[in-house]
Formats: sequence, structure tokens, C-alpha cells
Amino acid sequence: MATTSEDTLVFDVEGMTCASCALRIERVLGKQEGVESAVVSLAGKEARVTAAPGVDLNVLTDAAAKIGYTLTPVVAGEERESLADRYDEETRYQGRMTLGAALFTIPAFLITMFWPMDHGSRWPELAVWVLTTPVEFMFGWQFHRNAAIRLKAGAANMDTLVSMGTLAAYGWSAYAFFAHEPVFFETAAVIITFLLLGRFFEARSKGRASAAITRLLELGAREARVLRDGVEVTVPADALVPGDRMVIRPGDKVPTDGRIVEGGSSFDESMLTGESAPVGKTVGDEVFGATINQFGLVVVEATKVGRETALAQIVRLVEDAQATKAPIQHLADRVAGGFVPAVLLIAAVTLVGWLAVSTPLPEAVQAAVAVLIIACPCALGLATPTAIMVGSGRGAQLGVLFRNAEVFERTRTIDTVVFDKTGTLTRGAMTLADLVVEGDETLALRRIASVESASEHPVARAVALGAEERNIELVRPDRFEALPGLGVRGVVDGVTIVAGRPKLMAEAGLLVPARFEEALAAIEAAGRTAFLAGWDGEVRAALGVADTLRPSAASVVSRLRGRGIDVAMITGDNRRTAEAIASQVGIDRVIAEVLPGDKAAEVERLRSSGRRVAFVGDGVNDAPALTAADLGMAIGTGSEVAVEAGQVVLMSGDPELVEVALGLAGATFRVIKQNLFWAFAYNTAAIPLAALGFLDPMIAAAAMAMSSVSVVGNSLRLRRYR
Repeated sequence: MATTSEDTLVFDVEGMTCASCALRIERVLGKQEGVESAVVSLAGKEARVTAAPGVDLNVLTDAAAKIGYTLTPVVAGEERESLADRYDEETRYQGRMTLGAALFTIPAFLITMFWPMDHGSRWPELAVWVLTTPVEFMFGWQFHRNAAIRLKAGAANMDTLVSMGTLAAYGWSAYAFFAHEPVFFETAAVIITFLLLGRFFEARSKGRASAAITRLLELGAREARVLRDGVEVTVPADALVPGDRMVIRPGDKVPTDGRIVEGGSSFDESMLTGESAPVGKTVGDEVFGATINQFGLVVVEATKVGRETALAQIVRLVEDAQATKAPIQHLADRVAGGFVPAVLLIAAVTLVGWLAVSTPLPEAVQAAVAVLIIACPCALGLATPTAIMVGSGRGAQLGVLFRNAEVFERTRTIDTVVFDKTGTLTRGAMTLADLVVEGDETLALRRIASVESASEHPVARAVALGAEERNIELVRPDRFEALPGLGVRGVVDGVTIVAGRPKLMAEAGLLVPARFEEALAAIEAAGRTAFLAGWDGEVRAALGVADTLRPSAASVVSRLRGRGIDVAMITGDNRRTAEAIASQVGIDRVIAEVLPGDKAAEVERLRSSGRRVAFVGDGVNDAPALTAADLGMAIGTGSEVAVEAGQVVLMSGDPELVEVALGLAGATFRVIKQNLFWAFAYNTAAIPLAALGFLDPMIAAAAMAMSSVSVVGNSLRLRRYR
């Protein structure tokens, strides 16, 4: 089944030539039984249908076929021709058609311009007729074929306008030749040649716009060296299965996601995260497919292959974003939906109007033809999807993934960015910095660290690592309980150990001696995360873990504030520690001592005060806040739950990507507005000029072709975004 999720069907679409085509397919598919919604991308040549499980694919493909379009289901896991390759094929085809048409059109045009068309000799007119006939019916056949298909289905689109316009010019000229009236065969030929040239440039430009996904896919390794019975064997990368042990030498690409089982090295992960600095890895660490081993030889056990790898998930996110529509696109869709019928009416009124004021029939026909040719709504249909295609592709290159097109529109109103502290502004790689105990330090740390070792929290990992660095052997706790926002509780050596906030100590009925209250205050004053641990009715230790700020944190906060965006920090840490961290990065608004479940409530409180909030977080406990925010920005190196909850995924923990995401999304939305403005302005100004006779049909054809190319070209500027 063709699915991207349980109920999403994906189809390649053939036969679309303008925005009205995409809109018509959407409407027809949306009316089918079991279909909840349908989104068709003109630029992506794709339809995505959300439907009830088990919906009959034949019903959907037949419905599209009845209105003249071909839908081919995309089967999950099967090889699919890339969009860039499809556009390459189209570019070559349109290039051949353009060249062939030009070889006949240019001499016909030159004869018309420089050979007197007097009626004493009919040879020049006959020569032009002969030369333009192949252009009209061979090289321009695609327009007539598509128009006929739409007519059979009771519909009309851009090809209808082109076919009617050129056939009108050609047909009138054929009549005029025998009636000894002026002919304009060359007009039909020049129109078709210009339109073919426009389609050539458009296909080439859209191929460049869609190349981001192709480049991502090309990053992967083609082969892998695998250990089989102790011997290295080279196999295709796509033949790997989980459990295979891969030998990766310095300079090699990692064939697929896995975990290091032997050796250690540094890896260039810039293709995933956008960060150029290599990342050190050792036994037990995860590595990702398509990253590059820098130095040492390592053996990696494959854990994820195919569509489960990090690279495949990135590609899928980019494809999903490119397949969705921004809200602003619906305006263009509504206009495009009624555009073709309106143009046909305007062309008819133009013809009748000119004849009513005693205008010669050839001139009236030319004016009507100009209206038909100039009014193509292609630019409207390409304005939004091409910008989203380029913007999302560029984002993937920079380490920013946009989940859907709506994100580009949301970012323009963001006025507040709220950072979760740990793992975003700080590295989240904490170390045990302070230990104040009563009695045997080794025994106390062994008990505390053994309980903490069962937790995934960064503070807990820091305590466990600190014990291991002191060569203290840890044991598995007999019982363990994580208390979100408070701490942990577990049983070691038959003793119940409680570690966490002072509030947890009070709830557990543990007495806090004065010396530990003083120690706790001193640790907090140093800007570290402090907590207590105790057993047998009394607190026995005060601990402090230190986190380090990310190098770019302060500069990012400064630049965001320079753009008029308020910056706040939210954390479950105590206020003293939180304010110490905030002061180092220049954040004035600190929301501290917040339980995980209350982060979302704090975000909602900001929103209810009129703020438009972006939340940046990486932990499981950040997922509700990411969902509650106007824009959730999840750190891709964080938990899978957080990544799934965010509308934007930042592939590294560098807070600079927050600014990159906001800047790129804003730039993309500006390009969308520019494209729509010029597309609307073009048609608004051009149709009256054509109707009033101020626009020659040949000039109209050139202008129409270039309008679509200009929209795509404007979108391509996003490829240079820095």
C-alpha cells in the first residue's frame, strides 16, 4: 500500500499543467467515499490523500482518470523515480520540442517580416503556412491533446486557452488565405514556440528547486564492508540488515545507522546537523548513515536500515513539508479555480466587443487570442509550492527541518522565544561537581548513583558517571521510581534511597540538617543544579551537577532581541541556578522551578497574554509545551517524543539553528508573498491590455511563459540563504 502513515496515500500525478488542474484533482478526490482530505502539489507532481484504512485505490485512480489525469500509487519501500529525475526528463523533452518548433518558426517569422505579402504572389504566404503547420500540430500537439482530454471530461485548463488561441489564429489564417485576407500563421507558431520555451525553462528551474531531496539521498553510502564469519565482505548498502557488523575505516561513509561496538573515532555529521565540527564517538555511541568517519577504524553494529534511518526520516520530513499547502495558497487556489472559465468569457466578450465597433475580423480575433494566451494561471499555481520546495530543501541542508508549509506562515508573527534550559542553551552533558556527605563518601555515592543509574535524566546520568569515574561499582536497584520534576526513589542494599528536590525530601519525611541546607544554598549560588539525597529518615548528602553553556547561546539571544523578539528561559531547576545561567546569556525573563507538566501551562499563559510563542526544547517532558506553543522547535538530538511534537526539528543542539529556522521561514514566506503579488499583478494588468488590443498575441505568449519562469526563479534565490 502507498502510505506515509497509516491512512495517507501517496500518488504520482501525470497530466497537470496549471493550478486549476491541481485544484480540480483535489476536489474530485476529496468527494470520494472514505476520503477525508486530498492535497495535490503542482510543483511536486504528487497527490496525498488522507483516507480511511482499506479505501479502494482503484476508485481514486479511476476518478482522476475520468477528468483526464493519471494517478500512480507510490508503494512504500519500493524504488521511486525522484522528482528531480522526472523534471530532468521533462526538461529534455521540452527542449527537443522547443528546438524543433524554433527551426520552423524562425524562417516563417523572417519570411513574414522581410518578404512582401502582396497578393500578386501567394508563395510567401503558402511557405509560412507550410512551415507553421508542423509547429501547430506536431510540436504543439501536447497543448491540443491535453485540451481535448479536459474537454472530454467537461473541464478546461491552461492548455485549453493555448489550444483555442493558436487554433483560432491558425484557422482564421487558413480561411483568410483562400479569401485573400491578411493571414497570421506566424502568430500561432511564435506563440507555441514561446510557450514551449517557457515550459523548458520552467521544468529546468523546478528540477533545480526539487534537487534538495535528491542531494540528500545521494549522501548515503553505496556499499558496506561487513564482517561475515570473521571475514570482511563488501555488500550493497541497501542489503544491510539489523545486527550486521560493519567495518568503517577513516574517510568512509557510515552505510546505515548503528552503534559502535569496537574502536572510537570522530565523525563529520554536518549533513545531518549543519555543524562542521566533528563529533567524538566511542563504544556504545550511536552513529548515523551518510556521516563520515574522520580518523580511527571502528566496527559498528547496524541498528536501523532503509526507511528507519535518520537520513530517510529527514528525507520523509522534507517531502511531507513540500507536499503540504500554506494557508495563503488557498487564496491562489480559489482564484485559479474560476480563472479559466472567466478568461474564456472575457475572450468571447473581447471578440464580440471589437466586432460591435466595426473592427475588422482579423484584428478582433487577434485581441481575443491575446486574452486567451496571456491569462495562464500557471504563475499563481507555482507561487507557493516552489518557494516551499526550495525553502524546505535549503533548511535540510542547514540542519533545520520544517514539518509542514504552515510553519512558514506562522513564523512571521512570532514575538517570543522560550528556551528550555538543559540541552538547548546548555549542552545537557552534566558532570558531578559537588558532593557533601555525612559519613562514608564512597558508600553514600554508591547508593545514590546506583538509584540514579536507572534514570535517563541528564542530572542522574551525571551522578552515575561521577561514581564510575571514582571507580565505584554500581548495582541495579531492587526497586526504582522516577518522580517527574522532583527526583527519584529506589531500593539499594535493602535501603530506600530518595534523591531530588527539597520538596521531595519533605514529602518523604526526611529531616534536613542545617549543614545540608547551607551546602545546598552554596551550590545553587555557584550556578549549579543542586539536590539532596537521604535514607533512614534523614538527608545524608547534598550534590551539585554542572552544565556548560553552548558557545553560541549568548550571541543568539542577543541577535533575537535585536530582531525585536523577547527571549525567556524555562526550567525545572531552582530559581537561583536558573537566574545564574540566564544572566550569562542575557535573558531577563526566567521561569524556574516548573514541573514538567506545567511547562505547557506557562506557554499557554504567555499566549493568553497576547504573545506569539515559539518554544525550544529537547526532552520528553518538553513535548506538551512544544505542542502548546504557536511554534514548537524540537532539538533533533533530544528525545523522539519531543521531535515528534515539534513543528520544526533542529538537527543539532546549537541554538543558532533557532535563528536560522526563524530567518529562513520568514524569507520563504516573503518570497511566497512576492510570487503571489507578481502573479496577481501580471494577470490583473495583462488581461485588460490584451482585451483593449494593446498586446500582440506573440508578445503575450512570451510574457506568459516568462511569468512562470520568473516565479520559479525568484523562489530559487532561497538556495543562497545564509
